[in-house]
Amino acid sequence: MLGIQHFDAFLLACIALNLTPGLDTFYILARSGREGRAVGMGAVLGINAGCVVHTLAAVLGISAILMTSVWAFSVLKYLGAAYLIWVGLRMLMTRQTARQPTETRGRGAAAAFRQGMLTNVLNPKVALFYLAFLPQFVDRHATHPQLGLLVLGLSFIGTGMTWSTVLALAGSHIHSLLQRRPRVGLWMDRVCGGVLLGFGVKLALQRQS
Repeated sequence: MLGIQHFDAFLLACIALNLTPGLDTFYILARSGREGRAVGMGAVLGINAGCVVHTLAAVLGISAILMTSVWAFSVLKYLGAAYLIWVGLRMLMTRQTARQPTETRGRGAAAAFRQGMLTNVLNPKVALFYLAFLPQFVDRHATHPQLGLLVLGLSFIGTGMTWSTVLALAGSHIHSLLQRRPRVGLWMDRVCGGVLLGFGVKLALQRQS
């Protein structure tokens, strides 16, 4: 009825994709290492909330607009790039002393959730990925192919949530080290900011495929 095909191969592909390092991996490790487990889990939930948005967009056909409309793709691309560059520059400009932890806007679990969700939702390549990847495992002649896409999308999110949680827990072990050595945290902010800035520039230069 749902038309799902080769579900075992789909799950294997999901695991392989989740294990491949990318912006999400780096962001979760950075937030959990810098601010602890709770903030890392905020980032995890935010990123996966963004994945829910992309899944629903793929099911409803909204993502197809990004594939056919150069204007819509460009608007979303530049919004996402600008946001990544803004977050990256703010981290690069962080100031910290040896006795005072970094204090910037955007700290805490709520901020990590918001930033994680926005970096995911505002990336048109993620939307196009969902639109191109999920339909390969659903028979378009099925009675309810949209429900099949929804099940596959939620399955992908489930595997991603599992791996993301592992990353957040691993990153939290760095947190105690950074509390004892504030200057290490300062340089971590610099590295994180530089990488986010690089991802933003890369996104801005990407072309619609």
